[in-house]
Amino acid sequence: MQLADLPDRLLPWFAENARDLPWRKDRAPYHVWVSEIMLQQTRVEAVKPYYARFLERLPDVRALAECAPDTLMKLWEGLGYYSRVRNMQKAAQQIMTAHGGDFPQTYDEIRALTGIGDYTAGAVSSICFGCPEPAVDGNVLRVWARLTGDGRCVDEQSVKRDVREQLRAVYRTCTDCGTLTQALMELGATVCVPNGAPHCACCPLKAECEVYRTDSIAEYPVRKTKKARRIEEYTVYILQCGERIAVRKRGNSGLLAGLWELPHLDGKRDAQAALDAIADWETGAETLCSVRQKKHIFTHIEWHMTCVHILCTKCPDRFTWVTAAQMQAETALPTAFRICLPEE
Repeated sequence: MQLADLPDRLLPWFAENARDLPWRKDRAPYHVWVSEIMLQQTRVEAVKPYYARFLERLPDVRALAECAPDTLMKLWEGLGYYSRVRNMQKAAQQIMTAHGGDFPQTYDEIRALTGIGDYTAGAVSSICFGCPEPAVDGNVLRVWARLTGDGRCVDEQSVKRDVREQLRAVYRTCTDCGTLTQALMELGATVCVPNGAPHCACCPLKAECEVYRTDSIAEYPVRKTKKARRIEEYTVYILQCGERIAVRKRGNSGLLAGLWELPHLDGKRDAQAALDAIADWETGAETLCSVRQKKHIFTHIEWHMTCVHILCTKCPDRFTWVTAAQMQAETALPTAFRICLPEE
């Protein structure tokens, strides 16, 4: 198959097989942009409720640009990779100041916004404005490698650039670039899947797929060997005084920067050592309720946490003390810490 034939194969297939997703209801650039950022490293089903809640609270670029940081973090709570939403707000502020509040319409202008890379710029510019710019992510690279039998490592930037250039030539002859972008994404997400065997029987490209023809699907795509995640151990404290629990703000740099956290210390401690270690916190630690082990996985790090629930008689100013209702409504506590809270 000639690459130029891709639109003729994929556009009819997409018309019949596209999933009904909330961000496909229209091609408003703000909506597409929000969805694409949310979908980075996050499952579609997990994103759906976040997307609806986010747009209900922040319906346009201006609302995002002007949103209070704590409110923004609360809306994003649980999605992880919080730098994504911080960069979204910076980009919204750029749109307000440099573009008069109107979303830029060219690939280069969109690419210049904070937090937007080649993929997102390609997705928004093609889907919303019909620009002949592909959106090359892991799904598209996997489809490409299998379709063409490309044995290069798809994690290499040079390979991504080359695939983008070859697809760009296809886009320049396509009459519906936005739908082609979505069709390639859909094929990789639902047919030429990343985990488990691809569903070749229902693939519109199977007759021309090189690895299907040679029965070598398991060998593609070629990826770099992932490094083992670094393990970090912490003792995390759930300090409860009446109906309130102690939290504090993290620093403005590093992992989970600027978010709320439960007090914690480096290293793993047993119950007595955990109590001894906080003697100078002046919480009037009185009753040890439970000690539980929890694990949270980030991209390159695993946190192994000893979670110590302690009833206290004092609420020192070194912490902020919040009720369960406040935590639910106002305090953005990342999942890494939220899983340490006592189970109701």
